[in-house]
Amino acid sequence: MKKAADRDPCEHCSSRAGAKFAEDITMAFQPIFDIAGGKVFAQEALVRGKDGRSASEIFQHVTPENQYQFDQLCRTTAIRTASRLGIDGAISINFMPNAVYDPENCIKQTLNAADKCGFDIRRIIFEFTESENVVDTQHLQSIMRVYRKSGFRTAIDDFGAGYAGLNLLADIVPDILKIDRHLITDIDKNKVRQILVRHIVAMCEDLGVEVIAEGIETPEELSALGDLGVNLIQGYYLATPQFESLQTHPNSPLRPAMSKTG
Repeated sequence: MKKAADRDPCEHCSSRAGAKFAEDITMAFQPIFDIAGGKVFAQEALVRGKDGRSASEIFQHVTPENQYQFDQLCRTTAIRTASRLGIDGAISINFMPNAVYDPENCIKQTLNAADKCGFDIRRIIFEFTESENVVDTQHLQSIMRVYRKSGFRTAIDDFGAGYAGLNLLADIVPDILKIDRHLITDIDKNKVRQILVRHIVAMCEDLGVEVIAEGIETPEELSALGDLGVNLIQGYYLATPQFESLQTHPNSPLRPAMSKTG
């Protein structure tokens, strides 16, 4: 039986891979904190130009012809960079479902990179954004099944901001759900947002899905989310993305004075 590093490259995908992605990329990392545990839950890998260009500038060079190569490059770069930095814990990697032709084969480069770096694949979370219009839900279901069978965890990003919402969640139950920042902004002052998030948390608890709130920018938002039962938190209030480095301690307390949300 072949080791991961000796697996053949994805011949099926390579034949359809299209143009090479020519930009030189690296990763920034933004921590996701566990309020209850007082530690980092995972580090999200965010693409950057090696010259410091932002993600939006890099994405300007992504086309239908090179998106497969870009997606593969992001995965392997994230694993190699995190490994080089000595990450202690999980890494969350964004992927593009529409760039995956054959899940069983397209995962090989990721497995090879993890094997060569000695990176436990159980520490890898693959997240896709709900704002990406996935044209084939059955294909996405197949991707998620293969990833979970391989030992990866899966996540839906930007929940509440995209194309399918609850319909997508009914078809694809991930390990983790990340609530979009639009539902988080000013949640301490907005009763409707509080009700929606409270019910999302309860629903996910019934489904066995962990919840992450992203986009926290104030202590009041953080406190309100704690009141609502959200323990996994990400946002600029606690830590900004760090270019080719890892931040392991929050800039502000994880447990501010509790609010009276309700």
